[in-house]
Amino acid sequence: MKNFQFNRLMAVWLIFIIGFAPLCAQKAELIGEKMVMFTPINFDGKAHLPSFALENEPQVIGEKPKEWQINVEFAEAFDRSIAYLPLDVNIDLYGTGEVTGPLLRNGTTRKLWNMDNYAYERDRGQKLYQSHPWVLGVRQDGTSFGVLADNTWRSEISLGEGITFTSDSKPFRVIVIERDTPQEVMQALAHLTGKMPLPPLWSLGFQQCRWSYFPDSRVREIADTLRYKEIPCDVIWMDIHYMDGYRVFTFSPQDFPDPKSTNDYLHSKGFKAVWMIDPGVKNEAGYQVFDSGEKENVWIKDKDGNNYVGNVWPGPCVFPDFTQPKTQKWWAGLYLDFMKTGIDGVWNDMNEPAVFNGFEMTMPRDNVHFGGGGLEKDIHLRYHNVYGMLMVKSSREGIMKVNPDKRPFILSRSNFLGGHRYAATWTGDNESTWEHLRMSIPMSINLGLSGQPFNGPDIGGFAENATPDLFGHWIAVGAFYPFCRAHSILDSKAHEPWAFGEKIESVSRIALNRRYRLMPYIYTKFYEASTTGLPVMQPLFFADLKDYDLRKEDQVFLLGGDLMVIPKWAENPVLPKGNWRTLSLVGEDSEKDQYQPDLKIRPGAIVPCSKVIQNTTEYSLENLDLYISLDEQGKASGSLYHDAGDGYGYKEGDFSLIRFTAELTGNKLIIRIGDQKGGRQLGVKKLIVHLVNDNKTVQRGVRFSKTMKIDL
Repeated sequence: MKNFQFNRLMAVWLIFIIGFAPLCAQKAELIGEKMVMFTPINFDGKAHLPSFALENEPQVIGEKPKEWQINVEFAEAFDRSIAYLPLDVNIDLYGTGEVTGPLLRNGTTRKLWNMDNYAYERDRGQKLYQSHPWVLGVRQDGTSFGVLADNTWRSEISLGEGITFTSDSKPFRVIVIERDTPQEVMQALAHLTGKMPLPPLWSLGFQQCRWSYFPDSRVREIADTLRYKEIPCDVIWMDIHYMDGYRVFTFSPQDFPDPKSTNDYLHSKGFKAVWMIDPGVKNEAGYQVFDSGEKENVWIKDKDGNNYVGNVWPGPCVFPDFTQPKTQKWWAGLYLDFMKTGIDGVWNDMNEPAVFNGFEMTMPRDNVHFGGGGLEKDIHLRYHNVYGMLMVKSSREGIMKVNPDKRPFILSRSNFLGGHRYAATWTGDNESTWEHLRMSIPMSINLGLSGQPFNGPDIGGFAENATPDLFGHWIAVGAFYPFCRAHSILDSKAHEPWAFGEKIESVSRIALNRRYRLMPYIYTKFYEASTTGLPVMQPLFFADLKDYDLRKEDQVFLLGGDLMVIPKWAENPVLPKGNWRTLSLVGEDSEKDQYQPDLKIRPGAIVPCSKVIQNTTEYSLENLDLYISLDEQGKASGSLYHDAGDGYGYKEGDFSLIRFTAELTGNKLIIRIGDQKGGRQLGVKKLIVHLVNDNKTVQRGVRFSKTMKIDL
């Protein structure tokens, strides 16, 4: 099939002039408050349903409102289906998932075809590891809309004077959401696609990784060094070298003869362990995973009905067909013995799926998936973009069956819109360059604006070698990514914080101490993301929707809605109006610091913090700090969420959610605690209030109670 990139001119030319793309009749139905689903009359549910992006099939509740602004025009041309949405001028477009480029997506074309794209070299980074057929639009007055193309097939999104989706599929349906703000659009998207499950607290800590740490003695050495140097860290990762010949669900008898002992050692030091599992299974009789899969007949077939075989790390591999319920059950069962070694989290990598000897580094588009359980038998062209999503869904089910009382943590390189229900993500194999450091911020923001709150890049860059200066700047800002992991390639120089000398080691320690001090705030923002769908890492224009100058700013970002992170390398950033005051958390003076970003608190915000810890096993609210920045009316407010940090007791009421308010009355600061939700006690023994003023911060200790009064 031909590969066309459609901008508005091309779409109009095809649809209205030459007649190769006759307009298709359609239905436009209300499926929720200010939410309309457009369906072409020739829509074939067997080619698209059940939806992968949507958590539940939409229910029609009425007709499209007469005053509805944004409509969809459907057409077909050159064996491709087209959905075109004309737009008014002066609309800013965002989202489109994980691709390179600036925050503002206007004037770009994005390709939705998951690809192993080392260092983002192919297609100029316009086609990476994940696909999100979603666009967020923001008008000049801040009113906003979202457009979701409910389609898994190979597609493109072109953003010109209109939005054009083109796809190698039969006609597909499109959902349009209208709201007063982009934040409300994100919450409506989560209503459709589901919300991110609340992750375990430990997964929000710093994580140290390399391709690879081996043998097991090297893993212990890394753990010991982190603790000796007092660099906070929660997780150490095991890449493919722990395996026996890269065979998944095995352990190298030479390098990792006793994985349980390795995990036990890490646990004794306050670490968690995450181990990698790829989808490619070595095509080798006598290998238990292959033999059991062969017995169940779970493999993807080629067009002639034979097991498809492609090369990955173990050599010739077969690949599970995750569209089949029996395959999902079989794959989930493989985690039973694996997780019993004490593994805490799982890393599903190479799951685009990557195939070294395949066209575009993947398997043929005419390979066959057999489906079942409601999924149709169809070719790989349909299921390619959701292969990773199906894999992590099966992995999650297996992990939860082994550890039903623990919240699972899975990281996936490949995913699809809605896949946040099953796994966190990172932005794949980036590079140790200033360009990739700078682009990491708009990439992560737009992933958040595409419904994936738990994401971040490899800190320091994966490919090549970071310089000390680059690593120092990267970990300083990376401490504020939602997902905070340093990772590097096999042949690079050492990329641990101490490998760059004492200066950068100190930079890293300060940066991570800042993150761990903010852990109550960060955990609260993840709780909010899990209940509302709002991103954790937010664009700066969220601070003031009517300040049009903020719409393009992608060097600076918000952590939650109350903190602004300004990297030292940001050039002439456009900042929101208002008295955002500088916050110092661990004695740092960021205004004079070469590396640490300026961290500013929103006027009218209260940010909860705890003491510096080395890992989240030490986490508690016994020593609680409240950083308060009053607005022009002398008021402020903020929230704090607290639970056990793991498990599901919070679903039965074992949590605490409280709201603080503060008000300046004369020379007294009065802090009140609103009605508490949940039955868990915070356990606060010492409360320090920090009133952040323009020139200094006033610090006072006070007894924790429903109403607290502080003399200033």
